Amino acid sequence: MTYSIVARDKDTGELGVAVQSHYFHVGPVVPWVLAGVGAVATQSHVNISFGPLGLELMKNGYTAEHALKALLAGDDRPEMRQVALVDAAGSVAAYTGPKCIPAAGHKSGDGFSCQANLMEKDTVWGAMFDAYVATRGPLAERMLAALDAAEAEGGDIRGRQSAAMVVVRGNPSGRVWEDKTIDLRVDDAPEPLKELRRLLRIKRAYTSDDAAERLEVAGDVAAAVKLRTEAANMAPDLVELSFWAGLDTAKLGDVEGGSRLIARAVAEEPRWVEALNRLAAVDWVDRELVEKIQAQLAATAGRR
Repeated sequence: MTYSIVARDKDTGELGVAVQSHYFHVGPVVPWVLAGVGAVATQSHVNISFGPLGLELMKNGYTAEHALKALLAGDDRPEMRQVALVDAAGSVAAYTGPKCIPAAGHKSGDGFSCQANLMEKDTVWGAMFDAYVATRGPLAERMLAALDAAEAEGGDIRGRQSAAMVVVRGNPSGRVWEDKTIDLRVDDAPEPLKELRRLLRIKRAYTSDDAAERLEVAGDVAAAVKLRTEAANMAPDLVELSFWAGLDTAKLGDVEGGSRLIARAVAEEPRWVEALNRLAAVDWVDRELVEKIQAQLAATAGRR
């Protein structure tokens, strides 16, 4: 009923799970990941407890293989389950019960495993495997390539409905909310993988914008402008990113160029002009600079 991939990036140590299913709200069910510990995908006639229990076992020193054996030994219907685990060292263990609905199976490689059940063809998990191996780039994009390959091979025999992706950093900070770098869910959509890819692009853009804000706070406005402009170009449909890129550009002295970027946001929502006043009211932006930007925006509007 589902296809998924669990993986560890051997270069960064990142751990992740990505999944698609003809099932509403798959995100809280299949993917389980904890930085410095491991990742679990639990599916088929799903035993959700395999997720948190698998992570707890690996946190207590079990390898992926030993954790899998413990999970199955304590289950009342293991023949109906499908589950895959990867630990922080990159060891992988996967299981497809003999009563999983065909086509069902899995294929594991170096630090990753692809698994699927109720598929149109028994070539789905192999196609996922090949796509993951052949794709270069960050872990999230490689896992998404595996999901795309599954869908191209026929995917779930029932169709598609939801998708999810979770990625955690390789070096845990002890702050769980910071260690989870990607946590995306598509609960119900006609093309969940397309939506998941769109959300991943947006996430990448906002990650760059967040990094830019830290640079700005540290006083490196020039570097912040560069990153914010990259973020705005990455997701031109997100006008807020253009607004902040424009504001930083104006702070560096290019009021005209900054105003052009801010104008993208104003064109979609005129109240961004008032937002400038609100920022000045709490000293986030110099009042004189705000007046220059607003004058530039008014002049540009007058020329249209």
